[in-house]
Amino acid sequence: MERFNAYRVMWVLILFDLPTETKKDKRIYANFRKNLLKDGFTMFQFSIYLRHCASKESAEVHINRVKRLLPEYGHIGILTITDKQFGNMEIFFGKKEEKRPEVGQQLELF
Repeated sequence: MERFNAYRVMWVLILFDLPTETKKDKRIYANFRKNLLKDGFTMFQFSIYLRHCASKESAEVHINRVKRLLPEYGHIGILTITDKQFGNMEIFFGKKEEKRPEVGQQLELF
């Protein structure tokens, strides 16, 4: 099915560095992270979260949600790559290679 090929399926990566010096900063950081998790993002590394999307259009929906959550301070990057590109990533824990994260099958309703 053309619709779910490795070039159409997308991954959205959110890379962020937020201040955590004050209680208010820590609360803002925690809320940003909590909202990412609520929207289906998963922690890949500290301050790097990712989400699997069935299409570019779906990725845009989630990117727009993240943009509405952006805190006043800090650095946030949003990167979108195809499933094919994500599949070419080599992941290591120390010198030991790890498998790429398993993705549950997603059901798209119309």
